[in-house]
Amino acid sequence: MSLIEDLTWRYATKKYDATKKVSAEDLAKILEATRLAPTSSGLQQYRIFVVSNQELKDKIVPIAAGQQIVADASHLLVFAAWDRYTAERIDHIYDKTTDERGLERGRFGSYTDRLKLLYLEQTAEENFVHTAKQAYIGFGLAIAQAAELKIDSTPMEGFNNEELDELLQLGEQGLKSVLLLPIGYRDETNDWLVHMKKVRNSTEEFVTFLS
Repeated sequence: MSLIEDLTWRYATKKYDATKKVSAEDLAKILEATRLAPTSSGLQQYRIFVVSNQELKDKIVPIAAGQQIVADASHLLVFAAWDRYTAERIDHIYDKTTDERGLERGRFGSYTDRLKLLYLEQTAEENFVHTAKQAYIGFGLAIAQAAELKIDSTPMEGFNNEELDELLQLGEQGLKSVLLLPIGYRDETNDWLVHMKKVRNSTEEFVTFLS
């Protein structure tokens, strides 16, 4: 099945079958697709927390405006971005890059110096706006990979970020939550949206060709 067919098949699932679980193999594929996603300057400015513990999922339900899909989904993926840029974070990935490519450390020093000059002069809020945007890229690829595997998902922004950060102790790791992605299998009997027509703007309205 093509990517277009996969994306046509998927929808924002509103009711999950809590008895069906995503296999470890398929979960690994979704996470790997996200790990391989592009990010600005290749810095991978976000991390993913995989929540499968039922008690913890239940605790997140009220933080997510009472949305039961958080508890009923097989797994809940929490996307959390760097709270701000630091010289250490920038150097870490470029040291790793040169080490793995067999290059001398500091080879990209002029470039990382420019990154530090740009980002370290910004406020923490400005930094987080940028790092959070990177999480959205991986978020989209996670959704697409799940659809290819015929695994349902529900993109979510509607939750209390500060409460979730406290529950998962993200602040201690220099992270702030950005997005939630429940994944699992739809309850076709009780999901009101499952048989609804997918509606999008037409290509003519959505795309402008400048030639």
